[in-house]
Amino acid sequence: MFALVRPALASLGLFTVLLGLAYPLAITGLAQGIFPHQANGSLIRIEGRVVGSELIGQTFAGPQYLHGRPSAAGSDGYDASASSGSNLGPLNEDLAKRVKDSAAALAAEAGATPIPADAVTTSASGLDPHISPANAEMQVARIAAARGAPVEQVRALIGRHVEARTFGVLGQPRVNVLETNLALDAAYPARQPPPQ
Repeated sequence: MFALVRPALASLGLFTVLLGLAYPLAITGLAQGIFPHQANGSLIRIEGRVVGSELIGQTFAGPQYLHGRPSAAGSDGYDASASSGSNLGPLNEDLAKRVKDSAAALAAEAGATPIPADAVTTSASGLDPHISPANAEMQVARIAAARGAPVEQVRALIGRHVEARTFGVLGQPRVNVLETNLALDAAYPARQPPPQ
């Protein structure tokens, strides 16, 4: 009986070594050699300190910052250890109320109608690092006022950070919130509060 099983065990061992060790090590080595930035999490560093990732959204609440879309990941949003959407269906009353309240607050703040969908809805992961150009445009006046910068210059800076569709056909044009906020900080440091 062992003689019948021995070839299967030998094949299983060979495939375990090839697919469980050799293949992952080869792919990891190729990724590190060809795409080191992406293979290491697309981290953004300032003066050697990691401030975030191009791929993971984070919360920006101050009026001087571009705000990301709402997040249902974790109790406070943008919790990478609790990545998920709200799992509320389109007929759910809680979701409808939250979207309606968020849209009313944004309309009162920005005076923009219609409100872009991504300004009031969460992404499937809750960690989307991008917003639509329309969402970014809606926030220009608030950011310019908070930074004491000309509206047209803030609009132009944000416009330079609009990413085109991937390969020209995949997805939609988008704005990376973290990268744009870093550019805003560099170009127009937020006004300091007056001394007391």
